[in-house]
Amino acid sequence: MLSSFYWLAIASLVVWRVTHLLQAEDGPWNVIVRLRRLAGKSAVGDLLDCFYCLSLWIAAPLACLFGANWQERLLLWPALSGAAILLERFSNRSTPVVALQEGDVNDVLLRQKSSATAEPSSNNTENVGG
Repeated sequence: MLSSFYWLAIASLVVWRVTHLLQAEDGPWNVIVRLRRLAGKSAVGDLLDCFYCLSLWIAAPLACLFGANWQERLLLWPALSGAAILLERFSNRSTPVVALQEGDVNDVLLRQKSSATAEPSSNNTENVGG
């Protein structure tokens, strides 16, 4: 069982790495960026622009390689793509994750009341609540 998890983790990383290389990187000697330019606005070019779509195509041969039977292969295919998508979302965060502890002076709020929204005026015709 541990061996299966190991190979699932390896396959997930491979799908993420190859998909990220083809979709977002220039590659060695700009080979990948030239490939994307060559593909242009074709179906292949659209595929190379979409991480989600591309991860499905990259995951398919790996699912066939690692799956023991057709049921496993069918389940592994979207699972590997999903794992790659999660890795992409996790690695592509624009803001750092900050852990706050109880009692921090600078508590973070999702939305703060401003003076304009605290006391709606009669001239305000915008529906603030919904």
